[in-house]
Amino acid sequence: MTPAARTFRLAILISGRGSNMAALIDAAQSGKIPQGEVALVISDQPSAPGLQKAYECGIETLVIERRGRSREEHDQEVTAALRARQVDLVCLAGYMRILSSQFIEAYRGRILNIHPSLLPSFPGLEAQRQALDHGAKTAGCTVHLVDETLDGGPIIAQRSVPVLEGDTVETLSQRILEQEHELYPAAVASVLARAQSGQAVNL
Repeated sequence: MTPAARTFRLAILISGRGSNMAALIDAAQSGKIPQGEVALVISDQPSAPGLQKAYECGIETLVIERRGRSREEHDQEVTAALRARQVDLVCLAGYMRILSSQFIEAYRGRILNIHPSLLPSFPGLEAQRQALDHGAKTAGCTVHLVDETLDGGPIIAQRSVPVLEGDTVETLSQRILEQEHELYPAAVASVLARAQSGQAVNL
């Protein structure tokens, strides 16, 4: 007998404008991520513009600031909020904090991130500038599982973007971002579909 379809609860962690967050919310609410619903958006920054976007979409929002605490203490509060809402999958979308090992262990195999390069090339900050400085002919974006390494977890999906003559960090970043907004929802839908069929980590 085929198991009954279930809906997976997603949380999105942001620090800024939340454009990838908005793409995920739109995809979930429009049926492009049929197995998922965005249950929560958390920001470490109270002024993050993405919070208002999430609120306008009817999503619960939380601000959990570090407030001088250690990374572990801060992440304990975030993890408690996720567990209280029975979150299945955590999506990082411009979340500008390095996760503690305790956070990663609590949600191992259930944390996704999107990075603006074709990993393993150009991990870390300013990936687009790294690509231009290196003279790369192709850039892009990667959705990957998060582990203890910097942008080094298993790759879920990638999309290439050509580097054009005369590209600046701004022009390249914008073209990559457009692809991110398509790739991230598709990758999340794929992960949830595999989880639904028992082919991935149990969510």
